[in-house]
Amino acid sequence: MSAAPHKPLVYIISAPSGSGKSTLVNELLKKVSDLEFSISYTTRAPRGSETNGRQYYFVSRAEFEKMIEEDAFLEHAEVFGNYYGTARRFLQKAEQNGRDLLLDIDVQGARQIQDKVPNATSIFILPPDRKTLEVRLRKRSEDSDEVIQRRLDKATSEIENYTRYNYILINDQLEDSIKLLRAIARGERLLRAGRELSEEEKKIVALAECCRLANVRDRLKRILDSFKLPDDSGAA
Repeated sequence: MSAAPHKPLVYIISAPSGSGKSTLVNELLKKVSDLEFSISYTTRAPRGSETNGRQYYFVSRAEFEKMIEEDAFLEHAEVFGNYYGTARRFLQKAEQNGRDLLLDIDVQGARQIQDKVPNATSIFILPPDRKTLEVRLRKRSEDSDEVIQRRLDKATSEIENYTRYNYILINDQLEDSIKLLRAIARGERLLRAGRELSEEEKKIVALAECCRLANVRDRLKRILDSFKLPDDSGAA
């Protein structure tokens, strides 16, 4: 009798631009085994040293729209005039390889994935406050003041979606954030393993639980205040 096919655990990671998501994702891929990373398709031009097939698959608008017609995407969205999308083939590849799937996508894409994969684990990464986010965006030295302001405005609208996520990770100290993200990824696997956990494994799950919405409300309120957003965490 053949074994049942592996059902990939899907991790969704979203964050406002400048929150340090890319660094955290790269560290997670180094520290957690059996994790496939879905490289998004985009119609935007490469930046700096970005190369095709590494940070993104860079395609023309016509190519992207053809993929939409062929239903090749699990999710796709248009952001600042450019398309971004996650190809279905990455989920199929993870299943074939017996691995889990990590998706680095924005809130629009996350909503589409959550509708299609309701048991996906969703993680929202936040900056400690609006001022810190602005400083990080300016340090990148990639954008004009106008674009930075637009990114800050978009961050505000994205953060309004925080209650849709299972975990909230406030990226203040990088090393601490890496440990927490790793604990979330490993903790979800342990919770779904369907067996008694060792004491060490219970500690991993407990560390991940620190990032549950109910457990970050005090810190979250300060962040929301800095973006002039209401605190809806009590409704989640």
